[in-house]
Amino acid sequence: MPAYQIAQLNLARMLTSLDDPSMKDFVDNVPRINALGMETPGFVWILKGEGGDATLMRPFGEDVLINLSVWQNINALFDYAYYSDHAQFFRRRKEWFRHDGEAMVALWWVPEGHEPTIEEARERIDHLRAHGPTPYAFTFKQRYTPDDAAGYERVTGT
Repeated sequence: MPAYQIAQLNLARMLTSLDDPSMKDFVDNVPRINALGMETPGFVWILKGEGGDATLMRPFGEDVLINLSVWQNINALFDYAYYSDHAQFFRRRKEWFRHDGEAMVALWWVPEGHEPTIEEARERIDHLRAHGPTPYAFTFKQRYTPDDAAGYERVTGT
């Protein structure tokens, strides 16, 4: 069986523009938090645009920031997200972002070495929003293994 890694898409709907003074602490820390992630054991790849990060990329709407990355395993990603300095910014997310009730994070398994595209990420988050967690797209709370995903066909027709 081929080796798999975990891909993640994290979307954040901004309360205001990045140049608003209320976003300063978030904006000032993006490079540091991204560097921390890239130095974390288990990190593999992150989507980057102009400026070395994805903050100027807006494929999900002008008010939506995107983070798309790949990790060696789900535990490495979980530890970075919830037990590193990243967690202090995660806890403050309501200062900068709003949540409208739809899924904003999707996880899925990719073959080792695969770098997911924005289109692939969009398909995964849309599937999660339409069908809930499945082996095709899931969350930290309801996880699936690469074996689960290998035999799973994406739900279609709805």
